[in-house]
Amino acid sequence: MNRLTVAFVRTVKPTDRLRRYGDGNGLYLLVKPGPRGGGKSWVQRIAIHGTRRDLGLGSAELVTLAEAREAAHENRRRARAGADPRAERRRVSPTFAEAAEEVIAMHRLAWKPGGGSEAQWRSTFERYAYPRIGRKPVHAIDAADLMAVLLPLWFAKHATARRIRLQIGQVMKWAIGQGHRTDNPAGDAVGAALPKVEARPVHQRALPHAEVGAALAAVRRTGAAPAAKLAFEFMVLTAVRSGEARHAAWDEIDLDHAVWTIPAGRMKAGREHRVPLAPRALEVLREAGALRRGALVFPAPSTGRALTVAALGGVVRAAGVDAVPHGFRSSFRDWAAECTDAPHEVCELALAHVNRDRVEAAYRRTDLFDRRRVLMTDWAEYVA
Repeated sequence: MNRLTVAFVRTVKPTDRLRRYGDGNGLYLLVKPGPRGGGKSWVQRIAIHGTRRDLGLGSAELVTLAEAREAAHENRRRARAGADPRAERRRVSPTFAEAAEEVIAMHRLAWKPGGGSEAQWRSTFERYAYPRIGRKPVHAIDAADLMAVLLPLWFAKHATARRIRLQIGQVMKWAIGQGHRTDNPAGDAVGAALPKVEARPVHQRALPHAEVGAALAAVRRTGAAPAAKLAFEFMVLTAVRSGEARHAAWDEIDLDHAVWTIPAGRMKAGREHRVPLAPRALEVLREAGALRRGALVFPAPSTGRALTVAALGGVVRAAGVDAVPHGFRSSFRDWAAECTDAPHEVCELALAHVNRDRVEAAYRRTDLFDRRRVLMTDWAEYVA
């Protein structure tokens, strides 16, 4: 007789210890404790060749009560016929590399167009995870496997190791949802086993704001591609991120009103951002217009596609400037704080920073555009 209900499965809350709620036919709902609300999963206690076993049926977030009951009934039927449901499941369990491809494909729809997320995931897996666990079935990967992946990097490349752990965890959660396993070996157990590492902030190399004008002049003198030099100067004059400048499109720019409207899909915070264009920024756009060959403002000369991150970094290095492109946002912020009387919120909005105070953000609906236009014009004149 079934004892659980859909409403109970949806609303039951985790407590300070693991809870097991029976439904009948050997099916249980496991509700795990945890700082983020724990997790709910299905498990079936079943006798296989006379030995009692626990068989995971997937996450309750992805597998409904009806689906779990159907799977439990089928597993019990197979076991009574002398088969081993676990062995049958393992024969079709994907390898970690195969599962990772499924997860990448699933996330691709949410990643920003033109972003580097997919390339970064693939690079991380191919370099660090696949050599050790790529061919191993996801149901067979344990905490020891992940320790073998993470420990060699934990001190030398701590940020990379943390990112790998999170990405592997996403693959393991997918495997739970697909019923290939019942736990996430990249979770709390590995976190507790790995040694503590003191976090040290890493700042992007930036120039003192008084040196930015000379850096722009040095970039103009290089033999780099005109589109790359113009994109770099445009990025500095508008104080935007590299990707926002590299993917700028002509249909985003209103030359008559000197406004560049970056759509939400290309912004880090996921919000549309209006950028006031100073006179020099408009001159840069006019120079770029003479090179126009498509929808992008600064297309790569060889492909016509967006410039790469390396292209702007190469321009800076060719000019002999000891900074990275992103560091010029810091130069702008230091100048705004030290050389202007612009309020803090105007400076932060110029950088498209999100107000972390939710109450204050809810009441402040304006983007202070007119005040930012004055600030950006002053910045352009300063670096000129």
